[in-house]
Amino acid sequence: MELRQIVRDLYGVGQPQGCTEEEITAVREKFGALPAVVEDFWRTFGRTQRLNYTQDNWIFTEDYQKWKNLAEDDDLLLLNENQSVYLACVRREDLTLPDPPVYLRRGEEGPWELSAPTVSEFLEAALLYEGVWQLEHNPEEFYELSAGDMAVVHAKLEKRPAVLRNWFVTETTFYSSRPDNLVVVMDMGDGDYQALYGGATEESYTALLEVMEGLGEPI
Repeated sequence: MELRQIVRDLYGVGQPQGCTEEEITAVREKFGALPAVVEDFWRTFGRTQRLNYTQDNWIFTEDYQKWKNLAEDDDLLLLNENQSVYLACVRREDLTLPDPPVYLRRGEEGPWELSAPTVSEFLEAALLYEGVWQLEHNPEEFYELSAGDMAVVHAKLEKRPAVLRNWFVTETTFYSSRPDNLVVVMDMGDGDYQALYGGATEESYTALLEVMEGLGEPI
């Protein structure tokens, strides 16, 4: 899905603000190379403050200017979990690739885990995941879903193609009944699932409740 559409429909931002070419060049010079997809993301969204009014923090060019330790890191950081438990990054040896894989690092020297096979998929999945936390209309609870509940979700909602892997759980997937609502499902393992959901408008939330109401147990 086009990232602009996600940001418009879920974040309510019709005109995102991007970084300047000078800001992008400054980071490129520090690392020697940047993936084209990362440059395009920063160029389009790199100064869109709304994106950081969510659960975790995107790392943009201005952060590389403010925080010297970022440029000294061996890897290009893209997203920082709000307690820095997980850091999503492109490894330095992959920076010359146009659309490299994204790995998660636990803390400063923790183990590496693949989050997405490309930056493109990671950006889509992460924008969806972060977006659900700021949707105005929501039940204000997590829900535990059974296999039967998930069968209803699969049958009645459209599954979005992006998948977020290893961000606290093995796999996080995304479902909608229209572009401005969203269900985020976290696979907890052993057939257990947790979900949170919401809509950007009352109308879109009501449309989602036609499927989600009565499913699962609040946690």
